[in-house]
Amino acid sequence: MSAIVEPISPSKALIMDTMMDENNQQENMKMQDDESLREEQLLESDYSTSDEVEAEKELEPEVHEPKLYIICPERPELVLCEPFFSTPKECLFTLKEASRYKLKFSFTVSNNIVCGLKYINTTWKTGVRVDKSQVMLGTFEPRKEPYVYELEEDVTPSGVFARGLYTTRTQVIDDKERCYVDITYYFDIQRQWPESP
Repeated sequence: MSAIVEPISPSKALIMDTMMDENNQQENMKMQDDESLREEQLLESDYSTSDEVEAEKELEPEVHEPKLYIICPERPELVLCEPFFSTPKECLFTLKEASRYKLKFSFTVSNNIVCGLKYINTTWKTGVRVDKSQVMLGTFEPRKEPYVYELEEDVTPSGVFARGLYTTRTQVIDDKERCYVDITYYFDIQRQWPESP
């Protein structure tokens, strides 16, 4: 038994074509809307990411609350905090000749990572540079707790030519030559410790 196929009238074929065209148009519009939505989401995420990157680029690292400690086994610890005032007539401290001492720093970092931080210390006596040292401190990320860095122990010079007034400039600089600490102070070296620390 064979199935009978009725021929489709031209008006029915036109209606079916129109319905198929409408379905295709709706599907195409939906696909276009989906594609537009995807593009918009991508653009928004790109903008927010680039905004975050820009904000990060804009934030310069900052080094706060720098303190310099002079530690001598025979004396109380001396702390130098910015700001302070020092002149040749108002020395910040006196060291005994041939005495052991070491320097210690503390500081906090905020906003961004500070890279290649280094400590530069230059000392003069009567206008002549007698010492220049540079120590690489490292790279530090932002945090509330202070970082503490201690230098190796050293010994003050001794003898008649070693005694007297010294000028020291201490700087803390990063690898982009941004200067976070730049202090100049005066101290002297004497034969004996002063009576009051």
